[in-house]
Parts: sequence; C-alpha cells; structure tokens
Amino acid sequence: MPVYSMTGFASASAAPVALGETAQPGLTFEFRSVNSRFLDIAFRLPDELRHMEPAVRELLVAGLRRGKVEVRASFSRVVDDTVPQPTSEQLNRLARLEASISGWMPKARPLSVNEVLHWCKGGQGAGATSMDELALEAAREGINGLKEARAREGDRLVQILMERVVGLRALAGQAAPLVPAVVKKQQQRFLERWNDALEQAGAGATVSAEAARDRALGEAAAFAIRIDVAEELSRLSAHLDEIERLLKSGGELGKRLDFLIQELHREANTLGSKSAALELTGISVDMKVLIEQMREQVQNLE
Repeated sequence: MPVYSMTGFASASAAPVALGETAQPGLTFEFRSVNSRFLDIAFRLPDELRHMEPAVRELLVAGLRRGKVEVRASFSRVVDDTVPQPTSEQLNRLARLEASISGWMPKARPLSVNEVLHWCKGGQGAGATSMDELALEAAREGINGLKEARAREGDRLVQILMERVVGLRALAGQAAPLVPAVVKKQQQRFLERWNDALEQAGAGATVSAEAARDRALGEAAAFAIRIDVAEELSRLSAHLDEIERLLKSGGELGKRLDFLIQELHREANTLGSKSAALELTGISVDMKVLIEQMREQVQNLE
C-alpha cells in the first residue's frame, strides 16, 4: 500500500462544449493540497458550477483522508476554425422547416449559407455533453492526478525517513559501547579522589586500602546505574523497528508516526541527561537533529 504525502498539485481539463458561433468554452479543474490535521476542503468555483460542490466534495472525501485541499475551476475559450460538414439529414430537416415557415410567413428571409452551417454545427456532437458531466469528468481526473502526485511525494518522504532511521541506528550503535568505558573511567576517578580525601583527612592509617577500594567501587556502581542508557537505547531501537515496519506496510501513517517521533525525542533527551561523557552528549545532540528532521517530514504524511 502506498504512503501518501499531503502535499500535491494536479489539474484536469474537460472536452470543450459547443457554444455560440465561433467560440467553445473548456473547463479546467485545479487541485492543490498541503498538510493539515484533518481533511479541509475549500472551493473556488464559478457561479455556474456552485451546485457541483457536493458531488466534488464526495469524490475528495472518498479518495483522501487528510490535508487542506483547495479546488479551483475556470472556463477557457478557444477559437474553432473548423468548417462543419452538414449531413443530408440535417439539410433535409432545415429545408422542410424553411418551407413550412415560408408557407406561413411568405415574407420571411431565406436561410443564408452561414446560417445553415451554424445550425448544422450546433447539432454536431460536443454540445450534447452537459456541463455537469464535463465537470465530474474533469474532477475525477484531477483527483486521480492529485492522488498520484501525493503518492510520488510520499515515496520520496519514505526514502528520507528511512535514511534518518539508518542514521539513528548508527548513532545508537556508537553510544552502546561508550557506557562501559565511561563507567570504568569514572571508577578510576572515584578511587583517586577517595585516596586523596583520606590522605588529606589523615585517615589513611585507620582505613585500609581494601576498604577504600570497596567504597570507591560501590560509588562507581551507583554511578553506573545512574548513567546506564541501555534501557533507553533498547526502547529507541524498538521505536525505530516500528517506524520501519509502518513505512514498509504503507497506508495512513501520519498520526502514528508522529507519536513514535515524540517517543524517539523522549529517549534522546534521556540519553543526553544521563550523559557523563562528551561523546555521549554529542551523540544525543546528533540524534535530536535527525529526529527533528523526521518530525518535519512526518508532518506532511497522510
């Protein structure tokens, strides 16, 4: 199932309708959509098409789930220089009508060649299609084009999000082995500070080196518990697995991904607050940058 972005543009034109002697109006629909929490539809239609709003809205609701959609329609005119080719049936009908009118109105002026061509042209094909049918035809085509545009944009967003997922996994892989090294370094610092404190207090003679070492190791163990980020890294990995699964399955993902992005940001914040080394702090900052980039892209997903 594809992943749809809420950003897209599409236009569609309907076949022209015969009107008047030389001009034919065409109908063009334009659909523009941007991100929104809900499906918000705004119409900019000419007065002749106001009555089509419910039908076009129904098509949009059936095809889209979220996004702010603006619908515009306009008429265009093109000059028709083609010369109609009257059929024998049309000419016979005009001849009978002219004879009937002349019988009742002897002073009526005969039809000119231009008038005959005009009436024959008016009866050919395109004029038989109603404006409502043309509007629905253009609306369906435009909405299908909008969905295709949103799907193409969604594919690009999925690629961007997958790249960020890979980057976050790499940063988590860098953070995991740093914790034991930080604990060991801090343990050594505790021992050094404990020994210095004992010497300054003159307690070296009353407290054995083994007791001092045990106390330092206890302090180091308590510190290790406080800075342990294994749980945060495990949850972050689980969130990344779920994001990757959702992106591969497709469908309506925006709200679920938005929640997972919030959880990723929570874990990155906790990692930074527990950080006892400059390297871990830098990794936490890099994670937040990638997560914020993901949040911006997720805001555009349906």
